[in-house]
Amino acid sequence: MHITRAVCDSVVTQHSVLFQTEQIAAYARASGDMNPIHLDEKFARSVGLPGVIAHGMLQMSIAAVVAGKAAGGPQRLRRFACRFAGMVEPGDTVAFSAEQTEPGRLQIRAVNQHGDVILTKAYAEFEPGLPPLDDDDAA
Repeated sequence: MHITRAVCDSVVTQHSVLFQTEQIAAYARASGDMNPIHLDEKFARSVGLPGVIAHGMLQMSIAAVVAGKAAGGPQRLRRFACRFAGMVEPGDTVAFSAEQTEPGRLQIRAVNQHGDVILTKAYAEFEPGLPPLDDDDAA
């Protein structure tokens, strides 16, 4: 789900994701990060985790897509940073949002269905003067 709405003269772009075991496994294969904490329930529990967890970089990539949409297209992004603050398990729904807090800067948030913050110190900087990316250019 992708929503853009105006809030007190600022625009908030939001996208919610239901994390699933299959998605986490597909990301592991695509990224080459086959760490068993992301794939093997028994192993993950043996090292003190509640079960398998999603890759932090998977979460960061979703946040970066939301930032790109909020900036008017990924070609505008110049810097992106975040700190991983919480674990995401299969079955969790995370709401990612980006809000412009000043010209050329977005505050990024990621919060799960329990209200737990997943990413902190998350922001993106972008080039405000570039034209938006047309849908035809995205293909």
